[in-house]
Amino acid sequence: MDTAHPRRTDTVDSAGAGPPAAAYRNLLVATLGFTLTFWAWDLIAPLAVGYQDRLGLSSFQQSLLVAVPVLVGSLGRIPAGALTDRYGAKLMFPLVSALTIVPVLLLIPARDSYPLMLLVGFLLGLGGTTFAIGVPLVNSWFPPSRRGFALGVFGMGTGGVALSGYFTPRIAAHGENLPFVVVALALAVFAVLAAVLITDRQDRAVPTASLATRLGQAGRLRVTWELSALYAIGFGGVVAFGVYLPTYLKTWYELSPTDAGTKAAGFALVTVVFRPIGGRLSDRFHPAVVTAGALAVVALFAVVQAFDPALGPVGTIALLALAAGLGAAGGSVFALVSQATPQDRVGSVTGIVGAVGGLGGFVPPLLMGAIYSAKDSYSIGFMLLSDLALAGCVYAYVRMRTLRTSA
Repeated sequence: MDTAHPRRTDTVDSAGAGPPAAAYRNLLVATLGFTLTFWAWDLIAPLAVGYQDRLGLSSFQQSLLVAVPVLVGSLGRIPAGALTDRYGAKLMFPLVSALTIVPVLLLIPARDSYPLMLLVGFLLGLGGTTFAIGVPLVNSWFPPSRRGFALGVFGMGTGGVALSGYFTPRIAAHGENLPFVVVALALAVFAVLAAVLITDRQDRAVPTASLATRLGQAGRLRVTWELSALYAIGFGGVVAFGVYLPTYLKTWYELSPTDAGTKAAGFALVTVVFRPIGGRLSDRFHPAVVTAGALAVVALFAVVQAFDPALGPVGTIALLALAAGLGAAGGSVFALVSQATPQDRVGSVTGIVGAVGGLGGFVPPLLMGAIYSAKDSYSIGFMLLSDLALAGCVYAYVRMRTLRTSA
């Protein structure tokens, strides 16, 4: 793998006292923006049961509705990451945040039409692209020895899913359109703050090649696809549970929409907490070893949940353990991305890895909905998750723990 870094930006920080204050300011603002755009990205899922009742949707149609933003947001990370390499996060973050306001508000007039909801869900996927904007920003400001933890903190922005699961149905109880107005206003305020507070490093490596060329270079790196596969399991699992867990809890355990949303928010919160833990552990140990351990936990407890235990306490313990393992895996995989990728290609590689990871979250809701419609059971879905996690665990430990990193 080519590891030449033109105009390396981390050498001073690595030898000096540590990242400058601007690094932490950018980390804080980027994490806030990632959280808000992820909330917007996940606005449909907590209200999906209501849309199902209003529009008379089947389980598969409901699953497709919540999965469309995941698909578009995932694929959109590829150009978003490459454009961030070229134009910087100072332009991309406020621009994407402001544009996300449009589909958020369009959810109001579209709510009575399934085709229109699918179309708006397609546009809402824009909110899921900010992941590929924030990673190269944070990566450029922190030296390799601290990137794992910094990227783990930024990854806590996936907690926007938890915020959405908890607050969106509660806000909707006070007004059907109120959640969309609140999120749109929050995005508008953040877009202004981001334009003022986010700064790109002056000495960051700016690629001059075309978008297609840079994506081709990133695609030719073997590590890009190895990390994509691992991230599809870790982050894909987080996204899949984030969008489908309320439906699963309501359908299988017969919880109310509010209770299901609350418990799903708790699951997402655990993934948020364990993401920086996975990143921090990856600063101390090889990220591949941390990834293997996290996926082993996922494999074990997916089997437990496949036996349909009672929600209290075994089911709750199994789901929370799944959340911890998936969250830690997400943090450790991106610690490896930041260390094993040439600095001027981080955005492009992040876009591809993030896209594949998001696609990993697109398939399971559709699969779970289809399996439940056909077999009236979710056990097969959990066993498939266990098999994938076990395969990822073995591959990470056997193959990737020997990977040399730029650190």
